[in-house]
Amino acid sequence: MSIPREHRLRKHAEFEVVYQCGQRHFSQALTAFYLLRPQFEATGAEGPEAVGARPQSSWEPRIGITVGRAMGKANVRNRIKRRVRAAVAQHIKRLTRPLDIVINPKKSALEIEFQQLCIEVARAFDVAEQKANSAQSRRPEKARPLERQKALRK
Repeated sequence: MSIPREHRLRKHAEFEVVYQCGQRHFSQALTAFYLLRPQFEATGAEGPEAVGARPQSSWEPRIGITVGRAMGKANVRNRIKRRVRAAVAQHIKRLTRPLDIVINPKKSALEIEFQQLCIEVARAFDVAEQKANSAQSRRPEKARPLERQKALRK
């Protein structure tokens, strides 16, 4: 089971923005980095064209999975990615906001029960959704840091 294309992070710059500007959630089997993408108005200088973002119609949650070489050889890394991808595919419907999430599995993601991995992915999604709601209500969109605007232009 794979993640649909519109729900995937694909470019290195997209991953970097999440790492640099996002928040983190730690658990036993994974670390999730997440970032609420800004929603632009249909017109005006602050629209998607102003920062090189995608059009409003594709504002769905996007997920990226990274497994470093320190986890093991390619077959081990691929197995970890397959397990995490399957868990993400089961729980992606929990995300209702335009979040970018990067999941970095730990070595234990290979050894724990799949059901436990699903619980941890679901918990990470719930935390990201909840904190994104509170972060959006606390900070207006125009108060974004300048670094993030530059990163979105890439």
